[in-house]
Amino acid sequence: MAIGTFLGWYYTDHSLTRSISVAITVLVIACPCALGLATPVALLVASGRGAARGIVLREPRVLEVARNVDTVVFDKTGTLTQGVMNVVEATVSTTAGAILGSSFISLMNETMILSSALAIESQNSHPVALAISRHALGKGAKSYDVSEFAVTPGSGAAGRVNLGPHSPVVLIGSPAAVAHSCTDFHAELKLAIAHGQAAGLTVSVLAWDGVALAVFAVGDELKEDASSTVAALRAMGITPWLVTGDSAEVAASVATVVGIDSAHVVSAALPETKLQIVERLKSEGHCVLMIGDGINDAAALTAADLSMAMGTGTDTAISSADITLMNSGLGSVIGALKLAKKTLRIIHLNMGWALIYNVIGLPIAALGLLRPIYAAAAMALSSLFVVTNSLRIK
Repeated sequence: MAIGTFLGWYYTDHSLTRSISVAITVLVIACPCALGLATPVALLVASGRGAARGIVLREPRVLEVARNVDTVVFDKTGTLTQGVMNVVEATVSTTAGAILGSSFISLMNETMILSSALAIESQNSHPVALAISRHALGKGAKSYDVSEFAVTPGSGAAGRVNLGPHSPVVLIGSPAAVAHSCTDFHAELKLAIAHGQAAGLTVSVLAWDGVALAVFAVGDELKEDASSTVAALRAMGITPWLVTGDSAEVAASVATVVGIDSAHVVSAALPETKLQIVERLKSEGHCVLMIGDGINDAAALTAADLSMAMGTGTDTAISSADITLMNSGLGSVIGALKLAKKTLRIIHLNMGWALIYNVIGLPIAALGLLRPIYAAAAMALSSLFVVTNSLRIK
């Protein structure tokens, strides 16, 4: 453009000096400094503002996705709830252990059963496992060696516990998961499971060598801002879902309190179930935000259009998410979405200004109505405007 301007002026009987001056002015005005700064400066400021508020962005691109979110999928434990759980009810049935035979009689007492629970759950970082470990310790349980330990996300944990005369395979998990590997539950344990689920508690069953011996009903408190966050999301036109590995009773209880429609609640969800729900919602044309904190949320977090992990969650969840919320509350979810919308408005304003600057400035420069020194000042002011405008992001 500058060369064309030079030739146009030079071959219309203007001096070489004048032609070069006009060409330089066009070159300076056409320099896309403001246009080049419009997006990266805004994203840089947004990343810094977000970090100061406990919102850590893995990639600035997620801000553009955030404006299109119309559906949010919540995990329950550690996301909508505090994740600091306690055993509310514990039922240990030594009678149920009779089926194991006379060789287990010396081990069939509450302390030994709780010790086996401690041995397994002390290896597990899930909030429910930590609650059971604390309960067992409080009841005088002792720690025993564990081998062949394994965790199945969404189902439970298992391992072989060396209790001396015997080393039973100890399994702790949801009633449904444990039932697949056990004989029929004792009537006392069935009653405890039903009572815990009716109370909206998370229920875990402990079994030795395929025989259920204990039931732990664990409770958790909702985060103070859970209900207000869900309400705010609804006000923004975003539909909330609750997808949890807990029982239907627990899921329904939590959904009712926080204000999630019962039609958008999925209980007893395995990791693959969460993934399927996210993919189904995406296939229906929704832009899905997934919020979780556990290993069992990792696949869904990765599959979602946008994902957020609680900073108190597992490393796997955090590394799978686009945004990490370092604050324990859910208010940062709204903060992150508002930050994204504000940033995009600023970017659009920056781009618009840079375009208008060039559209107006180039004809003026090409007509010779502007000197190079003033063109340089205009270019600097344009870039300054973009930077200053970006600093308005809060």
